[in-house]
Amino acid sequence: MTEQLRLLAVHAHPDDESSKGSATMAKYVADGYRVMVATCTGGERGDVLNPRLQDDPEIKRNLPEVRRREMAAAQEVLGIEHTWLGFVDSGLPEGDPLPPLPDGCFALEPLEVTIEALVRVIREFRPHVMTTYDENGGYPHPDHIMCHDVSMAAFKAAGDAEQFPHAGPAWQPLKLYYDRGFSREKLTAMHEGLLGLGKESPFTDWLARWEDRDPVRVTTRVDASGFFEHRERALLAHATQIDPDGSFFALSAAEQATIWPTEEFELAISYVKPAEELHEEDLFADLPDDVQAADELALNPPAEPVVDEVRERKLS
Repeated sequence: MTEQLRLLAVHAHPDDESSKGSATMAKYVADGYRVMVATCTGGERGDVLNPRLQDDPEIKRNLPEVRRREMAAAQEVLGIEHTWLGFVDSGLPEGDPLPPLPDGCFALEPLEVTIEALVRVIREFRPHVMTTYDENGGYPHPDHIMCHDVSMAAFKAAGDAEQFPHAGPAWQPLKLYYDRGFSREKLTAMHEGLLGLGKESPFTDWLARWEDRDPVRVTTRVDASGFFEHRERALLAHATQIDPDGSFFALSAAEQATIWPTEEFELAISYVKPAEELHEEDLFADLPDDVQAADELALNPPAEPVVDEVRERKLS
């Protein structure tokens, strides 16, 4: 079961895996790679965003179980493996001043507990490549920020036999990427594509909010256009979280494939030397093609990564 190159994507909540890099994951599964998603929380405190389901009595009564069923349905669409880290959704605090986070939530768990949980997954699944969120969580949800912190620490700790010795034999993933699901360039292309098709664009306000943001760093563009339909179906599987009439579906999968055929990532850490100009088309670029050779490198990595672009957090 391990004689394949392996990818581990770490996400905060069920549905995050479908909105961030899901077409890429489905592509790699189809190409014979093993792909696993580790979901940090059960999404218990998520709002029901689909207006058609907001008054559903079963959902009101048992949202945690509904979200688990949704995750299982999305997993089947994408063909991925999946594991729950088992922590509790922190919710998105609102107000001024912000209220305290609820006791026992993921964002307040001791780091030694959350990191060990992910180290166990890494050492058991033995991924060659990991993906997660950037230093600001992609957006400043406390669980997304915690997901970044845990992912970065576990990526490094998993290869150190002296850390968490009871969590399995040491294994060093060779590359770690940040998901770059949205950028000003992508939103602009989708906005202009909609207008060119004679459709109304829901992205006008989005673009206005992005005017003051720094451009995102992208090193890797994976052509996953053949799997945009998988991404769409996986999103719809999270029925409580996705409005089927919302902006995710303003363009069809085929239209998106024409306008913007790639999913984007940023290489943050690598133990393998990349090309001088970082314009990758594959998350496994520069890794040995032979799985046994890649495994050997993960078991005996260089003392230090050859790429380290990790930045300090900047939250306004």
